[in-house]
Amino acid sequence: MNNQVKFWTLATLTLAVSSLTVGGVVAQTRLTPQSKVSINGIGPVRVGMTVSQASQAAGVRLAGDKPNNSCYYVSPKGYKNLGFMVTENRIARVDVYDKSRITTIRGAKIGDTEARIKSLYPGQIQVSPHNYVPGGHYLTFVPQDRADRNYRVVFETDGKRVTMYRAGKLPEVEYVEGCS
Repeated sequence: MNNQVKFWTLATLTLAVSSLTVGGVVAQTRLTPQSKVSINGIGPVRVGMTVSQASQAAGVRLAGDKPNNSCYYVSPKGYKNLGFMVTENRIARVDVYDKSRITTIRGAKIGDTEARIKSLYPGQIQVSPHNYVPGGHYLTFVPQDRADRNYRVVFETDGKRVTMYRAGKLPEVEYVEGCS
C-alpha cells in the first residue's frame, strides 16, 4: 500500500470516528470550538440531557454553580464564552457570550449586524425592544417546522450588532435575566 492510500484510509477512519452521519447531517461526537449552535443545543449537547449526559456527549467536564435551586448554569471546561442553563436537572438552553467565535448552523455569530441576522433567517425573525440596552433589540428566530415549535434562538443586540445569543426550549430561552 503506498503512502497516499494509507493517508486517505487514515483520514477516512479518523473522520468516521470523530463524527457520525445521521440522515445526511454530520453529528459531532464531542464538543469543539467549531461546534455549531442549533435551536436545541450545540454540537453533541442537546436540550433535555442531564448534566452528566451532556458532559459525556461533549467529551469535557461541565461545571459551575452548585445545583442548589431549580435553575443554574454549567460551562464546559476551557470554554469561557459558553454556558448551559440547567432547569429540572436537564439542559434547557445554551448561551454564547462576549467575543465568542461559535456560530449557529446558518453562520450567525456575535458581531453580526441585525441586517445579517434577518438575512440568514428570512421571514423568521421577530424583533422586540431590549429590556436593558437603550436602542437594543432581541431578534428571535421562530422556526417554521411544527416539530420545532417549542424552541427558539434569541440574538441580543445593541441596536446594531449581536452582543450575545442563546438557543433552547421555551420558556427558558426567553428568560432575559437567565436564572435570576
